[in-house]
Amino acid sequence: MHVTDADETEQLELLPSPRRRAPRAPRAVEPAADLPVARVLVDTGLAHLDRPFDYLVTAQQSDAAVVGCRVRVRFAGQLADGFVVERAATSDHDGRLMPLVKVVSNEPVLSPAVLRLAREVAARYAGTVGDVLRLAIPPRHARTERAASPVSAPPPRDARPEAWSDYPLGPELVEALSGGASPRAAWSALPSPDPAVLVAEAVLATVRGGRGAIVCVPDGRDVTRWRAVLADAVGEALVVLTGSQDPADRYASFLAASRGAARVVLGTRAAAFAPVADLGLLVLWDDGDDLYAEPRAPYPHTREVVLLRAEAEGAGVLLAAHARTAEVQSLVEGAWCSELVPSLEARRTRWPRVEVADGTDTGGVPVRLPRQVFAQVRAATGPVLVQVPRRGYRTSLACQDCRTPARCAACEGPLVQHAAGAPPVCRWCGAAADPWRCRACGSARLRAPVVGQLRTAEEVARAFPDHEVVTSGGQSVLAEAPAGRTIVLATPGAEPPVAGGYALVVLLDTWLMLARDDVRVVEEAHRRWFNALALGAPGSAAVVVGDASGLQALVRADPTGLARRELADRRDTRLPPVGRLASVEGDVDVLDELAARPWTEHIDVLGPVPHDPRDASVARLVLRAPRREGAELADRLAAVAAERSATKLPAVRIQVDPQRF
Repeated sequence: MHVTDADETEQLELLPSPRRRAPRAPRAVEPAADLPVARVLVDTGLAHLDRPFDYLVTAQQSDAAVVGCRVRVRFAGQLADGFVVERAATSDHDGRLMPLVKVVSNEPVLSPAVLRLAREVAARYAGTVGDVLRLAIPPRHARTERAASPVSAPPPRDARPEAWSDYPLGPELVEALSGGASPRAAWSALPSPDPAVLVAEAVLATVRGGRGAIVCVPDGRDVTRWRAVLADAVGEALVVLTGSQDPADRYASFLAASRGAARVVLGTRAAAFAPVADLGLLVLWDDGDDLYAEPRAPYPHTREVVLLRAEAEGAGVLLAAHARTAEVQSLVEGAWCSELVPSLEARRTRWPRVEVADGTDTGGVPVRLPRQVFAQVRAATGPVLVQVPRRGYRTSLACQDCRTPARCAACEGPLVQHAAGAPPVCRWCGAAADPWRCRACGSARLRAPVVGQLRTAEEVARAFPDHEVVTSGGQSVLAEAPAGRTIVLATPGAEPPVAGGYALVVLLDTWLMLARDDVRVVEEAHRRWFNALALGAPGSAAVVVGDASGLQALVRADPTGLARRELADRRDTRLPPVGRLASVEGDVDVLDELAARPWTEHIDVLGPVPHDPRDASVARLVLRAPRREGAELADRLAAVAAERSATKLPAVRIQVDPQRF
């Protein structure tokens, strides 16, 4: 059938023609009359987008969108969180600005001082400002934010400079803080009086002078002890800020500092970022503790955060510890800070008298508990502390006959024993090795070259049945040791204090503490030994089992001399703090390409080398530079991270000056 054009026009449509929607016109918004542009630091998580972006502030948002507040914005088609870091009249962006989706809160949680600090920390560690702000600002808790922060009363008394009389320059430090000055000192603290008591006087002097203070300690146990001492001095002016707090309590402490209701913040590494106004003093206790090394990107160390903040805000600094790190010694020798050391007489009378035992008995036979230890424990009239380097029971096993290390038949992992009568198990895969036979000689007998505090406790309990023996370590750390005829077996860092101090301190197996393959091994071992000795009562005794030639700093109670020698060794190897070191971990092919890049002539490229023995594709590249080129090295590594982020390539893990290298 022939169909004409007229007939075609009269045919019914079998399918409806698609309807085209007209493009939606942008919703008209009224910009703010004053400073209608908000520069927002958007939490993108991407290194190449680590900068503020401009957004429009509407008239309805103008009063709430204050600098430092939290906002929600549309970024790359998705909603994202951010902080307003600036209000401006105009924008450099040529196109139309997107308006802020929402002002989450008008609370200015990001102060200009903390933002400046975050930028400096990010530059120092080749990271992003967004990553640093996640460490600095806790998550919002709306109910807590709506409540008012109680304003603290002024401290009830003046500071007592005479409390520092054991240190020739101590009273001057307190008087300087009272007068509004900002002294910087490296303090080698004596065991008694409690260093927290002296810090409380320095903090009190700062607060009475009209300024704020931050005190950082390594862990929650230290926070509990220091809180009682500081609260007695400054009263309601103190708040605690730690990462382990309940979210509401943590945010309440943060707001109290941000609003100026509290002048003193005590906490762990997060407290270094606390928004304390008119900051006059930053105190860092025991800076060598590895808990100060942040495990999240960009991996800053609290000591460096404190130093950067002190420089930026003109605040005083007190770097305090019983021992001293090479980093602090470099600040002293570089005249960045003064040295606050006790008088020779105070040093001799306050530290325990140390006797060194060589670990042998009559006839030169190696023994676990030498006769000097037995004699001193029996003569002790109070509690005894015994430090054991390893926790657990038998932490290493070997053949009794040929001394070959015992290995798992399934994965070649090392064997351990967790309790008396328990079968040996693999430390890697957990498989039991029962029965076990030595592959070298066929023997079925095992020995323990290294034993932990639980096995040592059994030996000590048999040797001293008239004493109560308790252990502290691992998941069972005592807050305080019982007084009386007690022997406390503790691993390094888990030594509990006791009322009045220990009558005797015993350091066992010091050779094991020095056996780790680590550049910081001598420094770290002495830090833990000095901290244990500091728990002794005034006039107490100590027995150290090991080689006397490597323990003279303990005998002389001279942590500063040891720090000078450690710093000299670092100069020879150009390791931190003398130089800058960067570790880059990732796929071996990526690191090969990075190693081949044209770095400066003073940057040493070491590696890459395999990093994970179970995965040959994962490698580690180390870059070493002189200190003067540290900023350039960090800039180049940050550019590498941004480059890989922009091209959507897998990220590499960058750590500048890692604690372990």
